[in-house]
Amino acid sequence: MRVGILGSGLMGGKLGTIFARAGHEVVFSYARNMEKLHELARNAGKNARVGTPREAAQEADAVLLAVHWSRLDDVLSQAGDVSGKVIVTCSLPMNEDNTELVVAHTSSGAEQLEKRIPKARVVAAFNTVPSEVLFGVYERKRKAGRPSLVYCGDDEGANGVAAELIEAAGFDPVNAGPLRIARYTEPFALLVAQLAYEGAGGPELAYRFERFKK
Repeated sequence: MRVGILGSGLMGGKLGTIFARAGHEVVFSYARNMEKLHELARNAGKNARVGTPREAAQEADAVLLAVHWSRLDDVLSQAGDVSGKVIVTCSLPMNEDNTELVVAHTSSGAEQLEKRIPKARVVAAFNTVPSEVLFGVYERKRKAGRPSLVYCGDDEGANGVAAELIEAAGFDPVNAGPLRIARYTEPFALLVAQLAYEGAGGPELAYRFERFKK
């Protein structure tokens, strides 16, 4: 699969590296400087390279959107027409100082994104775990008891693409339903962040859902 990374910060950089090491073709784009992008590509290995946001999006089978909410319009304008593209978003709709959601309760950041690019196929995923746990989960992917990772979207094919990437990263994908369920997963992401960054034990935190039958 060809994966374009729009936003190569902590989440985008680590997930792009993981996808490349898992065998996908990755294009890193949209970072504060080009040297950071080239360093990411070098560290990710032979399946990774650097490109512009437009190149990352237009050549991709799936696009990972991993920018701060305040940069959304800028990165999308640089990416160009993304009609028909699978857009996997891990961008939470946070305010400038990352203290609260600016979209919540009656809508979600993922739904607002879908309105912004109505011809794309949006899936919300990867925003319910801290970036610090990603490499650890990937390194343990062949062991039993994978951590869960919820995702939601309205397009069955796009959901399948997201689930494939989630599995490649070492998680057990959990389909939470249509995109409107992001109204619940986005606040849940803040709960996970509270436990990761304010709780004891550090930010290398994941979660797992288990069903118990009688």
